[in-house]
Amino acid sequence: MRTLGIDPGLRATGFGVVDLVGSRLVRVAGGVIRPGGDCLASRLAEIMERLEAVISETRPDHAALEAVFVSRNPRSALLLGHARGAALTACGRAGIPTAECAPAAVKVAVTGYGRASKDQVQRMVQRLLGLGKPPASDEADALAVAICHGHSLPARGRASDSASARRGRRGRGETREVRG
Repeated sequence: MRTLGIDPGLRATGFGVVDLVGSRLVRVAGGVIRPGGDCLASRLAEIMERLEAVISETRPDHAALEAVFVSRNPRSALLLGHARGAALTACGRAGIPTAECAPAAVKVAVTGYGRASKDQVQRMVQRLLGLGKPPASDEADALAVAICHGHSLPARGRASDSASARRGRRGRGETREVRG
């Protein structure tokens, strides 16, 4: 089963594609999209276009985004919502079932601790995927989202979803919350 994880942001959107083969995790692709320019519309268009290219190249069976975490700045949460919208649109246009993962659930899935630091997440993603060095923070977060979502799917559904995706059958994109 192949899962695309996305850590949306206007300045940096992380993405990571992970295959779950039995109990083994394999990094397929990953990176950080850093849209240029000051115009909100052009930044969102670039995020969507680049994610569509990743989806076209890697053909994930599922996608997951990190859920919005609202702390003290509602304006930041609203701006983040725009980046999430671009990411959800890219997934929806591709017909990929899409979920949300709470930040604490993602941290528990990869580190065992819901308040783990960014550095701890990076190091555990490196270990879980057998990487030579820790990925960039935004990419590590996206890979962690993919790992969390991949492990949350029922084992029986993993095989059938993967097989149907390879045959070109995809349902309409859906969003649901994954709780850890």
